[in-house]
Amino acid sequence: MRIKKQNSKICLAIGGLLGLSCAMVNADSQPVELEEMVVEAGRENDLIGTTGSASQGEVRQAQLEYRPMSRNGELMEVVPGALANQHSGSGKANQYFLRGFNLDHGTDFTTYVDGIPMNMPTHAHGQGYMDINSVIPELVKKIEYGKGPYYAEIGDFSSAGYSKIFLMDQLPAGLLKFTGGEFGYYRALVANSNQVGSGDLLYAGEFNFYNGVWQQPEDTKKFNGMLRYSLDRGDWGLSVNGKGYTNSWTATNQIPQALIDNGTLDLYGTMDPTDGGKTNRYSFSTNLWNKGDNWKNDANIYALYYDVDLFSNLTGYLDNPVNGDQIHQFEHRVQAGGNIEHTRYSQLSGFDMDNTVGLQLRHDEIMGIGLDHTVGRHYLSTVSHSKVSETTAGVYLKNQTYWHEKVRTIAGLRGDFIHDDVTVLDTATHDPHVKAANSGSRGQALVSPKLSLVIGPWYKTEYFINGGFGYHSNDARGTTLQFDPNTATALDSSAARISPLAQSRGAETGIRSNFIKGLNSTLAFWWLESDQELVFAGDAGTTEVKGKSRRYGVEWTNDYKPTGWLTLDADFAFSSARYVAMPEGETNNYIPNSVGTVISAGATVVAPNGLFGTVRLRHFDDMPLDPSGAFWSDSTSIVNLGAGYQQKRYKLEVDIFNIFDSTANDIAYAYQYAYPAGASPQTGILKHPVEPRMARATVTIPF
Repeated sequence: MRIKKQNSKICLAIGGLLGLSCAMVNADSQPVELEEMVVEAGRENDLIGTTGSASQGEVRQAQLEYRPMSRNGELMEVVPGALANQHSGSGKANQYFLRGFNLDHGTDFTTYVDGIPMNMPTHAHGQGYMDINSVIPELVKKIEYGKGPYYAEIGDFSSAGYSKIFLMDQLPAGLLKFTGGEFGYYRALVANSNQVGSGDLLYAGEFNFYNGVWQQPEDTKKFNGMLRYSLDRGDWGLSVNGKGYTNSWTATNQIPQALIDNGTLDLYGTMDPTDGGKTNRYSFSTNLWNKGDNWKNDANIYALYYDVDLFSNLTGYLDNPVNGDQIHQFEHRVQAGGNIEHTRYSQLSGFDMDNTVGLQLRHDEIMGIGLDHTVGRHYLSTVSHSKVSETTAGVYLKNQTYWHEKVRTIAGLRGDFIHDDVTVLDTATHDPHVKAANSGSRGQALVSPKLSLVIGPWYKTEYFINGGFGYHSNDARGTTLQFDPNTATALDSSAARISPLAQSRGAETGIRSNFIKGLNSTLAFWWLESDQELVFAGDAGTTEVKGKSRRYGVEWTNDYKPTGWLTLDADFAFSSARYVAMPEGETNNYIPNSVGTVISAGATVVAPNGLFGTVRLRHFDDMPLDPSGAFWSDSTSIVNLGAGYQQKRYKLEVDIFNIFDSTANDIAYAYQYAYPAGASPQTGILKHPVEPRMARATVTIPF
């Protein structure tokens, strides 16, 4: 490794503290030969020639190793501009934000883990619910991501973007890891792999307990298990995967800002100490691939069982002044599906090209899904009970042609079909006419073209122009709904029997450059329009009608390695989001919880003597909380710090989260509530604060 003149100041300022031989850089800043050391701590540096857009990228385990993470959802924050927040207990899926979207729990951002789609259509709590608590971060091999609807192989829930998480096939050594921290945080992980026959058997178990910072202890109990057998024979391979996940917790949901201000509730207090939930997920899958001189095949099949029970009181005593407003959302389902893709490399009229055809199938059999009123997690009354069968099929064609050494195009055409079958078992009124009217079958087909132009590289810089159509599916219950299940009143035409698929369209232009040595930088200008933001509200059992929306913005990402032991990164995302076609009688066009500015930055140092450290900033700007702009949530800035020491036989590390002890919002909303019992209804801000400063220490022992 050579430390040159432009790096000497950084080296002298930081390196001496970490055992680096920076004194060897002489006064004239002449290059001095040091021991070769390469440490990966940032995003993959050189993607020139491998991506179809400026907003695609890749992160590997080496880049995750030194990143302090307080919760699993932060795996998604490796996607530049993405946020993973929480308004409830640790066992619930995070609230995600990207490109001006409040993605709720995943409605317009899709994630796959080893080919299994994680987003749940027609979920008891929210459409596209994406819970990644079943992923063990230390076993992530890499995360591929992309933003925008430009990728033919990506289907439902992907208007804003996608991520693909790939897990490891084998470990270089066994892993025993224990973490202990403030507020009753304990986590243990054991993982290992052994050669069995011609392949590798990987096995792992994770145990996590956490009481949390809240007045009502969270009492999270999380268990994860994984068993994976993989085989790689050079021209073909396979993996067989079994996973199990279970979690239970007590939740502290958002509470009124006004009641915090007047002392009625503590900042970490709750309106209902019995809120919380439990969930289970068990999956089996097989991945297969093979390849020849001018072709390759990839396929996977999967089956899983999933259930969830969520108890939430978000409004206090607004609807029920006596018993309170707690609801129980529940479901249990079996999901099965598969994907197969064939790619052939060829020439046509002298132009190199690769052609891909793919087929994706999925069926969700939801044996029971519903919404009840409860008191202290005890049944009070029914709102809606249903069973749902939902089948989706997608086929896509993709052609990549190299017209010139510096010019290539990626053209795609995707077709999707969905069939929903809904049987309503009960409603609040128990009216057989309402049950029959709200039951039925719906189907829809949709065609989505995609096109990308990639020019370059010149001076290690590529240029991209992208455009395409995408979509997300709507909750199947909303596609057959004609009467409000609470009151049996007929819905108007805008809310009744909504379409099964909601289309979007987007475009982007950008650059990717490695012109400056060690610096990987991308710049993207994007635009996205959704036909109509219709949301089936699991909290109420009805459909909320939102208008046509338009979003645009700019993203600038940077990953810089001035030396082999120092990595700097800084990502900036700015967006604007507005409704452009509102329901009749409405003129306000702010999109609630649309984050306009997201900044993420960090520095990681890994020294040859075993010391390492990292500091990270996470910032998002103020945001509107209602269409009129009457209520806004203030900006939030969090700084996390990690440091430690590692040798071959052990690794010690300490992470300090929120080192400046901010009390800003993790998330906030604006709506009507009544609390305590007997209080008059009020409309205002309800908030869930970031967790206060806390420290966690970890010991890792390879074996």
